[in-house]
Amino acid sequence: MPDVNAALGSAGVMLGFTASVLGVLTLAAGLRQRRRATSGPPPVLAPVASGHRRVGGAKTGVELLWLGRSFAWLVLGGAVLATVAMEMALVGHDFSLQYVADNGSRSTPLLYTVASLWGALEGSIILWTLVLAGFLAAVVRRFADRAGDPLVAWATLTMFAVAAFFFALMLGPADPFTLAATVVADGPGPNPLLQNHPLMAIHPPMLYLGYVGFTVPFAFAIAALVTGRVGEGWLAATRRWTLVAWGFLTAGIILGSWWSYEVLGWGGFWAWDPVENASFLPWLTGTAYLHSVMIQQRRGMLRVWNLSLLIATFSLTILGTFLTRSGVLDSVHSFTESPIGPWLLGLFAVTVAVSLGLIGWRGDRLRAPGSIDSPVSREGAFLANNVVFAAFAFVVLLGTVFPLLVEAINDDRISVGTPYFNRMTMPLGMMLLFLMAVAPVLPWRKASGELLRTRLQWPAWAGTAAVVAAVLVGARGVAPLLAFGLGAFAATAALRQLMLAVQASRRRGESPLRGLVGRSNGGMVVHVGVVLVAVAFTAASSYASSDQFRLEPGESATLAGRTVTYEGMNEPVQSGQKTTFSARVRVDGGQVYEPALNTFPNASQTIGTPSVNTGLVEDLYLTLVAGPETPDEAAVIGVIVQPLVVWLWIGGGMMAAGTILAAWPGERRRRVVEPVAGSKPTAGEDELRSEVPAPAGVA
Repeated sequence: MPDVNAALGSAGVMLGFTASVLGVLTLAAGLRQRRRATSGPPPVLAPVASGHRRVGGAKTGVELLWLGRSFAWLVLGGAVLATVAMEMALVGHDFSLQYVADNGSRSTPLLYTVASLWGALEGSIILWTLVLAGFLAAVVRRFADRAGDPLVAWATLTMFAVAAFFFALMLGPADPFTLAATVVADGPGPNPLLQNHPLMAIHPPMLYLGYVGFTVPFAFAIAALVTGRVGEGWLAATRRWTLVAWGFLTAGIILGSWWSYEVLGWGGFWAWDPVENASFLPWLTGTAYLHSVMIQQRRGMLRVWNLSLLIATFSLTILGTFLTRSGVLDSVHSFTESPIGPWLLGLFAVTVAVSLGLIGWRGDRLRAPGSIDSPVSREGAFLANNVVFAAFAFVVLLGTVFPLLVEAINDDRISVGTPYFNRMTMPLGMMLLFLMAVAPVLPWRKASGELLRTRLQWPAWAGTAAVVAAVLVGARGVAPLLAFGLGAFAATAALRQLMLAVQASRRRGESPLRGLVGRSNGGMVVHVGVVLVAVAFTAASSYASSDQFRLEPGESATLAGRTVTYEGMNEPVQSGQKTTFSARVRVDGGQVYEPALNTFPNASQTIGTPSVNTGLVEDLYLTLVAGPETPDEAAVIGVIVQPLVVWLWIGGGMMAAGTILAAWPGERRRRVVEPVAGSKPTAGEDELRSEVPAPAGVA
């Protein structure tokens, strides 16, 4: 039956929406009833298998809170049902669905057929709700023993509300299960750019796991504001959730850069494309939060700032979704114009307004009990780090949104190009590299000059040596040399911390690898990865050489010491919808590489596939710019030589590994956090105050 997939998918969407709304209403009723009960004489409670109930059988607010959380499994069931129904329709080529008719094809390879779920607007909303439902169910399961805690209940209610919004999109302006007016025999398939590399099957889900994952700490931040429990307990409860979301977002951005490098044929990996910026913005604010939250947990400071960073991070994920899904941008990443733009802007506005209103309401409880004793301290360096990250985010946001504002106001189309971003972000990046080196070696409260000299001596020598070595191998330019020096400075400081941690593990009779585990030490691994990315980005951007050569078969050309020889064209290869025309290019008299051009029946232009000779020192990037009309004619071969590109991907891998190490339980010590003046811990407050990681291996 052709309408089975549509019926199942629509049923899943309706189930998810209904369960989300019921979850909101049930939890709200439970919280209200619980507040009424706690304001009067305490009721007699008797434990039951799934919580507590009032003796005599009358339902209590706690019972409603337990009932409300159970709707999370129905939300997850609805999201899974909708996802399965759409994948069945795509794989089964059910062209009775408009989405399949627009994005499916019988000749599309299976991998890209499955990935076309997130290749267009409506399907991407399905993926969003699936990931959100997964996080919601995980939160419910993780805090199952605290379901009666108002803090957990408000956080769950917030996640239900966000889920209801995205399910509502699928019931209204972004219905993925709309039936086609005319059933076609075959469809055009996905966008050709989205079926030209396997990373398309990995990069978007990683970004979604990062984007949506920030809903969890945001929900707990809202819950802390509503309940007035704005101390440090909720931070410890959500630390790993934030790390996981940040790690997935990091991996998604790195994989997206790799996809751009491997597919688009321009030899670059970051073009300050507005949609690239849309994913980078929440990464910047999320990174700032991960640093500043340590100050709050250690010293009780920056409460308003940390709440604001979490709210900004979640809000920027919504803004990024608007930029990529509303059609307001002309980008290879964005989808065609759609009616969901006003909905997403509405959610963005409500999120910001409600959050700021709650912060203003709880202003008296958010006064920090601590203060910075000296700017030359770890908390002082972290605060400076946050200021730079905030400035970085503002610069990127301004360059991304300003053209849209000008067009909306004056109907003039302008563009903010790469020179603006490079000029404005370069000094900020240098400052971040410096702070990455200094902050970890500083003690809390105050540092002496002698201590700084002792701890920064070797990093400073390493930075100087890096600059000298770069000059000796021919590097020129103040900015690149400064980046290399600061990169070596920061990397050596991080490696020093890791060596101290490994030595401490050995003294305790533990495996040396144990010294890499924990928030502080995993963070140092992330820092090394960031340095590798920064240095590789600088080298590739500053010292790349590129040219195009029109070569007859057997003719050679040389660029930056690399020789390429065009040996002719291969026979065309048909694979699914794609027809590939590849050239044979020999590099330095050795291995033959095959850059190609691909044609698709529904594409207006050919899609290139570069061929890359990758090395630890440099990449030779080959493209077939124009193929010959006949095998004996000349072809135009593009050649790009750029150094250290592979270290971008190695650095990204180290950042991912460091995130896992930071989230892994390390050595911990218990630290009691005093409640805010004038507030009393409520049920579950002490349970949510978990141990705070000790900075193992950090002096």
